[in-house]
Amino acid sequence: MDVYRTPAVRFPAGPLRYPLDPVPENWSIGRPSNLRFCSAASAKLHHFGNGINQGKQNRMFILGLGFVGEFVARDLMNQGWAVSGTCTSVSKKEKLEKLGFNVHLFDATEPKLEVVNILNQHTHLLISIPPCKDIGDPMLQHAELLRKKLNNEHLQWLCYLSTTSVYVDCGGEWVDENYKPIPSSELAKLRLASEEGWLSLGHDLGMAAHVFRLGGIYGPGRSAIDTIIKRGTLSEVQRGRSFKKYTARIHVADICNALIESIHKPFPGIYNIVDDDPAPRTEVFSFAYKLINEKWGFEFKKVGTPDTNESFRKKGEKRVLNTRMKNELGVKLIHGSYRSGLLSICDQMHDYPLST
Repeated sequence: MDVYRTPAVRFPAGPLRYPLDPVPENWSIGRPSNLRFCSAASAKLHHFGNGINQGKQNRMFILGLGFVGEFVARDLMNQGWAVSGTCTSVSKKEKLEKLGFNVHLFDATEPKLEVVNILNQHTHLLISIPPCKDIGDPMLQHAELLRKKLNNEHLQWLCYLSTTSVYVDCGGEWVDENYKPIPSSELAKLRLASEEGWLSLGHDLGMAAHVFRLGGIYGPGRSAIDTIIKRGTLSEVQRGRSFKKYTARIHVADICNALIESIHKPFPGIYNIVDDDPAPRTEVFSFAYKLINEKWGFEFKKVGTPDTNESFRKKGEKRVLNTRMKNELGVKLIHGSYRSGLLSICDQMHDYPLST
């Protein structure tokens, strides 16, 4: 299969307007304490700082306090950050507010402009909202307004959370950020447009703008172990993954890990955020069953037997490289493989699951 390449996206061409404040090292959710703070590449960006925000509290705004957003919010708040964000339901808003977050209800189909006014009070912005069919990115509908509102001395860093699905099918080849995405589905095309939109906005504002292409996200409460214990029926997408020879994935702790490294060492551009082991889903579930049976001493009935739909076999085959994430951001993975990630999830489980 011919795989096309295009030059890596790199922003900005000129200096960044803002400095980056130090972040404490005593990280939670299993993050190692020996984080690396400065690389040769990032040193070229740091010297452009003009002293703004030095000594002031870092303020993160997270557009989309979902599974990843909430983990990031908890982690940052534990380090003394002020964290605000959005969610889509009153019940979730009440839950998050009890945890100490300043939360705003947000309807992606009808985004309120008051959220835009709040953004300019923050030093960091994380976008974790997927594009909507027929709409695209809900916030980028107001791109010109964002440029005006965010063109101030506060915001210094932003990151858009995308997905490795923009690569679509690569015939099982190893792909890095230089491979040209040729999305076929509408949602994948909208994802790519969102990436370009946020990078362009960051470039126009002269700040450190990043795109993180995430593999399949898992973590406590959302893993193969949790699926087995809950004995739920697999969705069509999950059944489809069962046929794939390779699946990119990333533990939520390592997403937090990569985000904080990009804050310390801003090297704007696109990064694959995946682990080292693009193993098939069947292999991951076999290991999860083994862990559960060893811990609780009985056999769980297997769930989610794949159907025989051959059309799934040719969709999205690729192995995603994380070399740039490691070399440019200096990320040291906490869970380089699903084995380490699932073992840590299993070790944290104390409740005895019901057998069938």
